[in-house]
Parts: sequence; C-alpha cells; structure tokens
Amino acid sequence: MLDFRAMPIATFKNVSIAFGKDEILSGADLVVHHGEHLALAGRNGAGKSTTLKLISGELKNDGGEIWTEKDLKFVSLPQQLPIATEESVFTAVSSVFDELGKVISEYQVLAQTIKADKAKNEKLNELQNSIEEMGGWSVTHKVEAILDRLNLPSEKRLSELSGGWLKRVSIAKTLVQEPDIWILDEPTNHLDIEGITWLESIMSAFKGTILFVSHDRRLMERACTGILEIDRGKLIKHDCGYSEFIGRRDKALEIEAEHNRQFDEKLKKEESWIRQGIKARRTRNEGRVRALEALRAERKKRIDIKRLKLAADSGIPSGKIVKEVTNLEKSLGGEIIIRDLDLIIQRGDRIGLLGSNGCGKSTLVKLLLSELEPDEGTIKTGTKLLVSYFDQDKAQIDQNQTVFDFLSDGRDFITIGEREIHIVSYLQNFLFSSEQARAPIRTLSGGEQNRLLLAKLFALPANLLVLDEPTNDLDIETLELLEDLLIKYDGTVILVSHDRAFLDNVVSSLLVFEGNGKLVEHIGGYSSWKAATKSPPREISNTIDGSSDYVERKKRKSVAQKKKRAIEKVTEDIDLAEQQLEALHEQTSKATFFKNPQEQQAEVYAEIKSLESKLSDLMKKWEELEVKEE
Repeated sequence: MLDFRAMPIATFKNVSIAFGKDEILSGADLVVHHGEHLALAGRNGAGKSTTLKLISGELKNDGGEIWTEKDLKFVSLPQQLPIATEESVFTAVSSVFDELGKVISEYQVLAQTIKADKAKNEKLNELQNSIEEMGGWSVTHKVEAILDRLNLPSEKRLSELSGGWLKRVSIAKTLVQEPDIWILDEPTNHLDIEGITWLESIMSAFKGTILFVSHDRRLMERACTGILEIDRGKLIKHDCGYSEFIGRRDKALEIEAEHNRQFDEKLKKEESWIRQGIKARRTRNEGRVRALEALRAERKKRIDIKRLKLAADSGIPSGKIVKEVTNLEKSLGGEIIIRDLDLIIQRGDRIGLLGSNGCGKSTLVKLLLSELEPDEGTIKTGTKLLVSYFDQDKAQIDQNQTVFDFLSDGRDFITIGEREIHIVSYLQNFLFSSEQARAPIRTLSGGEQNRLLLAKLFALPANLLVLDEPTNDLDIETLELLEDLLIKYDGTVILVSHDRAFLDNVVSSLLVFEGNGKLVEHIGGYSSWKAATKSPPREISNTIDGSSDYVERKKRKSVAQKKKRAIEKVTEDIDLAEQQLEALHEQTSKATFFKNPQEQQAEVYAEIKSLESKLSDLMKKWEELEVKEE
C-alpha cells in the first residue's frame, strides 16, 4: 500500500540564489515529504527566511530547479502582528476569505444588534442570501471552530488584546485556511511561555507539513520531526530531533576543522616550495604550479568556520548587597503591577524574571535601574555598582549610525580586561566583517542588531548585567555561547526571557509574577519551577528584619548558590586535570621521552598516576554535587 506521508511534495535540485554579492544558496538540494515538521537551523543571514520564501513561491531562484506538488496550499504566518483596530476577532479571522469574509462579518454584527427594526431585518435577509449563494456557511463554521479550538474570544476587539493574543489571532488566520504547508518564521515572537507551550501543542497536532524558523530550542525539540540545516549555501536534512542534531553538527564541525588544518598544512608546504631560490623556480614542475594555483583557489572559496568569541569584563567587584527592595509597590494605568515586594539581590546572583506578557517584568527592571519611581517602598543600591543594560526594544540604537561609531564612542581601541583591542578586531569576534563595521546599522538584520547590542554590552566594564529578552532573533550558536559566557560571568545577572532552555541553563533563581501584584521566588530554573508548581509555591515574605520566613528563604538561596558555585569550581578543576594529563600522555608517547634518565621517566609516570587519582576523586565529587543539585 502506498504511504501517502512518504510522498515528496517539494524538491530543490542544484538551487542557487544571491542578493548582490551575497550568495545565499549554491547548488542546494532538498526533498520535503508530506507530513514532515521541519525546523530550519542556521546562523543569522544563512538563508532560513529565503529558503521558506523559495519553497512557498514568494521568491524565484537564480539557478537550478524547484518543484512543488500541484494544488498545494501554502500559508505563511507573518512576523508582524495584526493592527489593533476596533474590529472583532471573528471579523479579523474571517477577513482572510476576502469578499465572502466581509459579508459574513457584516451578517454577524447585524445579527447581534438587530431587534424589531424592519430595515435591519431586510438587510439581514439580503446578507443571508448572499452567504448562501457564495457557499459561505461552511466558512462561518470553520472560523467558529478555529476560534473555539484556539480559545479565542470571538467578540473581543483587537484593540483590547495584548501582543501575545494578537499573535494568536494571526495563527488563527493561517489555520482557518487549512494549509497543506504551514510556514512559520519566528512564530514565538510576542508569545510568553504559556503562549509558546500552547503553540507547541497546536503544531504537534497539525496533520500537514510544517516548515518553521525559531530560536526556541524546546519548541524545535518537541514540535519537529527533523532539522533542515542551512550551512554555507547548502541544505542538509537531518531525520532526527534537535538534541541529536546538535551532536551531529558539533561532530561535523570537528571533522571539517581537522580537514581544513590538513589542507592548510599542505598549502603552506606548497607555498614554501614556490618561494624557493632562482634555480628552483627555473626547474619547477609546471604541473605542481597548476596544482598550487588550484589549492589557492579552493582556499579562497572556503568560508572559515568562525566561532563567536564572547567575553565580558566584569570590572571591579560590587558590594555584597547589589539591591535591597523593601515594601515595593507599583501600579500602571490603575492596575497593580507589584505589591509589597521585599527582595535582596546579592553579588553573584543570576535571577530570571518570569511571567506572562504585560505582567510587569520590564517595569520591575526599570524600577531596579531607577528609570521609574515606585509608588511605595524603597530600593537601596549597593556600592561600587557598574551596570550594563540590554534593551529588547533596541532604543539604544541609532539606525543611521555606523556599526563602528556605535561601538567606538570616538575611539579606535577598546579595553577588555587589561587588553586593548581594535574596534574592527573586536567586532570580528562577534562575526561582523570589516565591511559591516563601516556600514549603517539599518543594513543589519534583527539578529545582527541584537548581536551588536551584546558587543556593546560586553565592551563595558560591568558587575551587573540586566538583560531584557536578549535571545530574540539570535541564532542557536550565539545563544549557546551567550549561555556559556553568563555561566562563567563573575558579576550579577538579572534576566527577562521566555526561552525555557535559556532560563534553565543560566539562572540560579526565578522571580515569578503570578498576577495581582503577587511575586513568588523559586530557587532553580524553569523546569524545576514547573515541577514545583504542582504544589503551592511559597510567597515572598512581606517583612525583612525579624522575619523567620525571610531568614529561611535567604538560607535556602545561599545554599543553592554555594552548590552551583561548587559544581562550577569542580568542573574547572576536572578540565585542568584532564589538560595536564593529556600533556603528560603526549610527552610519554614521543620517542625522545625514552632517552631521558629513568629517574626522570619515573617522575612523569608518578605524576600521571597522581593526576589520575585526583581526577577520579574530582569526578566522584562532581557526581555527588550533581545528585544534590537534582
């Protein structure tokens, strides 16, 4: 029996496309099957959005062949939110059916307002006849069914909805069209964690084909059947989940790095040969010269695998107490955002702010940074505090300014730690070319602008990093490296994010907004909080001095931080011991080692044995700490 789901619905054969001098795809091949849910992976600018537009027919390729099955319905979710007009959710969703949608919406509005008005009754009958003639009742049922399935309020006006709910309206507008291929470009933008988990369930239940781009690794893991990697102009399909894909990707990079090393060694030898003396040049082998020219051409075409190099200057240590909040209250537009909050932020804390859209996370950040004044209560700031703030709205960026000028503030060099580095070299660490360094910021993509903000952030000495949605539009590699930097960072971090994996990997505690101004503290990351919410969470105490609850909470927090730092310390010790062992083993593997006196050889073997014993003890200690951490 023919397996319909195994049938190809779209193929690329030797496809290429370029924008000016930027080659996006080059000789790319691809087969997409019915029912696949493919997550596109690749660095910012690799061509993820371009590939989606090529598949949907929105863009035309420069070369090669693209085939799609006839009569397929492609529906794309726009990144932009619907305009918050006075029309109802029902009207907005039914508008995708053009003229029929307008008639249905008019009928719905009139049917709800009609009483004993003869003129309105006549108009209602006229609209009803029009709908019947256009076969529109089935459309009405589709819209109502989708709104019911997505828990959207039919009569609510768009102007009354938050950004997250407007995003849900956008999703409803695509699903009501019953797409064969559903194309989603960063669908989690504007959604809070509740909205993202809701989207996961919608995508997992979708029976057709999904092609989507997202920086949310949990969504990629749970909603996809495979990964479509875009790497330097090629399309590589991995029939596996996200976690396995990461392992494959890292292994492939290791192999390629080794291949490039061997290639460069060969090229270096050939360049040395060609630069020999006059006599050698006269008698050189012309075939070898041509081979060298081919090597040079291949090396020129090769795009080096560059890893983002992030480093943060934590400056001088701050005081032990970074912020002390007492009886804090804040209302906006008559709504209580924060009520009776007491909080102490200590040096080295990594605190994540968690809550739905509009709950007050950014408001709390602005209060802590003294950009807003509290209605009640006090916020005391500790000593020696140097703050760097990452703004999700990119308010710090002048789009007409060049990348170089934005970062330099009139200087050619910046100081990172105790080392001076040229601005262009520093930007190259963040994957900006010398051409991009001199270009206006408006020419950068959203992800590249976020990366530029991070470059600015880490160029400043700071012992308090405040990051408001830093993961938006970043590619996966940059996300992973940002996580690594924050884990190793010596200062204090306050973080707002809807990225569940990012919260799990970076923060040591959460401050959770539960509504009506109530905040709850949780020691640990998102996953442990989610597990803990099966039982009632502990509310933050309303008193500070003399409160046993406050003292107990402070003790728990201190213990958790000590555990985390102990794990980080033993991990560093393990890495150092392994490096020392590797160096000693390399020493004993050389023939020259055995020419040394036996006493010297014995000393090396004794040192190896001692390090192996030490490493064994460290591994046991690490396992014990991990068990306690869990």
